[in-house]
Amino acid sequence: MKFSFAFWLITLSVWLGMSAPAQAVEVTITCGPGGSDVEFCLKHAQAWAAKTGNTVRNFSPPGGFGEKIALYRQLFAAKSSDVDVLIVDGTWPGILKDHLTDLKPYSKGWENQHFPAMVANNTVNGRLLAMPWFTDSGLLYYRKDLLAQYGEAVPTTWAELTRMAQKIQTAERHKGRQDFHGFVFQGKAYEALTCFTLELVGGHGGGTIMDADGTITINNPQAAKALDLAASWIGTISPIGVLNYEEEEARGVFQNANALFMRNWPYAWALMEKDDSPVKGKVGIAKLPGQPSTAALGGWQLAVSKYSQHPAEAADLVMYMTSAKVQKARAIGNSLNPTLPELYKDKDVIAANAFMANLSDVFANSVARPATLTGLKYPQVSQSVFSAAHEVLSKRATGEEAVKRLEQRLKKIRRKHW
Repeated sequence: MKFSFAFWLITLSVWLGMSAPAQAVEVTITCGPGGSDVEFCLKHAQAWAAKTGNTVRNFSPPGGFGEKIALYRQLFAAKSSDVDVLIVDGTWPGILKDHLTDLKPYSKGWENQHFPAMVANNTVNGRLLAMPWFTDSGLLYYRKDLLAQYGEAVPTTWAELTRMAQKIQTAERHKGRQDFHGFVFQGKAYEALTCFTLELVGGHGGGTIMDADGTITINNPQAAKALDLAASWIGTISPIGVLNYEEEEARGVFQNANALFMRNWPYAWALMEKDDSPVKGKVGIAKLPGQPSTAALGGWQLAVSKYSQHPAEAADLVMYMTSAKVQKARAIGNSLNPTLPELYKDKDVIAANAFMANLSDVFANSVARPATLTGLKYPQVSQSVFSAAHEVLSKRATGEEAVKRLEQRLKKIRRKHW
C-alpha cells in the first residue's frame, strides 16, 4: 500500500505532538456596493487573510437600505452559503435573528469593550448576533461663524433652535440671500425620518415610542407637541423641499452655505472640511437639542450567516475587523466613528477628527430604535412611525391626531405580542 507525502507529514506531526496545519478557506464578506469604503474594508480583510493563511472575497450587495435586506432574506430563504460575513444595519439583528450565528463562543468577551447600548442592540434572547463595526448618531451641525456674528450660542432646546433659525434666516435674507434657510433635515418618508421622530419626541420629553417592555407610549401631549413644532418649520425655517430630503440633499444645502443648522449623521463632517467645501472651518458639531437631548443610534455591524460553511473563520474575521487597530485606522482614514469608547481619547484619532473628542457621551447615551424588541415586525413599525410624522410635516394631520392614530396602528401590528 502506498501512502502520500501528506499522509506521512500528518503522521509525523501526530508523533511529535503537533496538530495538523489548518486547511485554508475562503471567506466572503459584504464590504459594500462600491466606493472608497469598500477599498478600505478589503484592505483590512486581506490583512486578516495574510495573517491567517485564508483568502477573502467581496460580495457587493445593493446600496439601498431596503434592497440590501431583501437580498439577504433571499439568500437566507435558500440557506445559501455564498456569503459568510454580512454588514447589517442596527435595526436588523432582531429581524434576521433566525439566520445569524451567535458570536459569543468566538468573541472571548471582546463585546464588553464596545459601547453597551450597541452591544445590547445586537443581542437577542442572550445571543450576540453582530459586533459593532462603526457607529452613527444624529448630530446638530451649525454655522459657528453665523452664531457668533449674531450673538447666539448653540441651542439646547428645539424651541431655541427655532427662534435662532428664524432670526438669522430673516437677517441673511434681508442681505439678499433668498436661498438661505434656518434648518435642514431628513424629512422624506423613510427610515431616517423614524430616527428624527425618535429624536424630536425624546427631546420634548415624549419618550421613545414604546417602553422597554413593549408598551406603546407614543400617544402623549409631548410627542404631539414635538411633531407640531416640526410642522411649523416647513415653509418657514425649512424649505418645502425638505419633505423629500434624505441625508445628501440636506448636506448639499448646508455645505453650499445655504443653511444655519442641519440634522445629519457624523459622516458629513469629513465632507464639510474638504478643501473645496464652501463652509470649511465654519462648521461646528453639537449634540441635538432637547431636554433630554436624544440621538437615534445608527451605524453598521458585522454578522456571520448561520449558513456559512466556515463559521469559526468568519467569526475570527469579524473580531479582527471590529478590533481597536482596524477601527482606529477607519476613524483616521475615513472619519467613521468607532464603537470603542477608548478611541475617543486616542490622540491620533482626535488629531484627524477633532469633533470626535466630544462625541463619546453622545454615543454612550444614544437611543436605539425599537427594532430588537419588535423583531420581524420592525419594518411595519418604522413605516408607521415615519408615515405618521410625514403626515404632520405635510400638514395633513395635527400632532395630536397623528400620535393617536399611530398608537392604534402599532397596537394592530403588535396584536398579542411583538
